[in-house]
Amino acid sequence: MTETAAKKENVFDRKRTFRQAFLDSLPVMAGYVVLGLGYGLIMETSGYSFLWAMAMSIFVFAGSMQYVTVSLLTGGASLITTGLMTLMINARHFFYGISMLGKYKDMGKEKPLLIHTLVDETYSLVCTRLHDEEWFDEKKYYLYISLLNWSYWVVASAAGGIAGTFITFDTTGIDFAMTALFVVIFTEQWLSTKEHLPALTGLGASLICLLVFGPDRFLIPAMVLISAVLLLLRKRLEEK
Repeated sequence: MTETAAKKENVFDRKRTFRQAFLDSLPVMAGYVVLGLGYGLIMETSGYSFLWAMAMSIFVFAGSMQYVTVSLLTGGASLITTGLMTLMINARHFFYGISMLGKYKDMGKEKPLLIHTLVDETYSLVCTRLHDEEWFDEKKYYLYISLLNWSYWVVASAAGGIAGTFITFDTTGIDFAMTALFVVIFTEQWLSTKEHLPALTGLGASLICLLVFGPDRFLIPAMVLISAVLLLLRKRLEEK
């Protein structure tokens, strides 16, 4: 194969990989449209324009934490309170990061962007979507999924903020959309695989920690317990 032909084939492979990433990200887009619009609306009704909503989505990109941030901003929370709340809500990303060290090891200059955009839905797709086609570019897939999900959230947030300037209604309950998205992702993963041990581990550990530590303090202990159990079961899961 000539060098020109190889380059053309490489470009074509990237296009097919992008198409696959787009198709895989469609469920996330559907969820983010609703969640992002809701977030933008809440920001607007709280006195922050769509520019603030868009900037938060670009530079923070933390989903559920962005919803909580609205309450922190309007309630005048201190920096210490905000920092502790962020740590509690997003502590799970520490465990995400550890599990992604191998996948992102050789990503080069794109690694900081991938780290910034590693949210729940992106993590889910990167870890569960398996493609063994010859044309599939795994590293580009990570990048495309990250950028696509990020762009969905930013655009939807801005659109929600703009819509909020023209539409006024009671926004109570909109923040529940984030919980609904997690339920949908969990259900989709449950149906797409025969191995349910990780999911049951997550449910069991969360329930135990919820009962022991209470609803305000169970998240971090639950993540630690889940990680410990999955490490112990690692060989069994890899064999399956």
